[in-house]
Order: sequence, then C-alpha cells, then structure tokens
Amino acid sequence: MIQVYYFAGLRDAAGKAEETIDRAEWKVQELLDWVEEAYPAFRNKTVFVAVNEEYASREDVITSGDIVALIPPVSGG
Repeated sequence: MIQVYYFAGLRDAAGKAEETIDRAEWKVQELLDWVEEAYPAFRNKTVFVAVNEEYASREDVITSGDIVALIPPVSGG
C-alpha cells in the first residue's frame, strides 16, 4: 500500500487530501500518469513529488509502505 497526500491546489484537483493505493511498486512517472488519468484536473499541472520526505525524480521507484506527497510549485514574494 502506498499512501499519497495531495497538497494545496492539487488537493482541490483530486477532491481529497489523501488516499491509499494498493500497489507493491510503482515508478514516480507511473504514479503521475495514473493521477492524471484518475483526476483530469491534474493534466498540464506542474507537480513535484516527494517520497518519504525527499524529492524524487520521475524514474525513482515507490514501494509499498512509502509515503508520497504531491506538491504544486510554491511561489512567494
């Protein structure tokens, strides 16, 4: 099971703050592809991914028990 958290505007796009996905292993890119398919509002959005509190690349592998955060770009001034 992979725990996924959606932050800020991505929470609105998903319609939820978190969910558990029943997968043993997934590449970050596969997760992002799934999210775009499940939640069309994610399409064309920039999304940063953190796995177990560390930013991940699209090729990194997520395994069961990992915690994933999907984070939009942060701006400030």
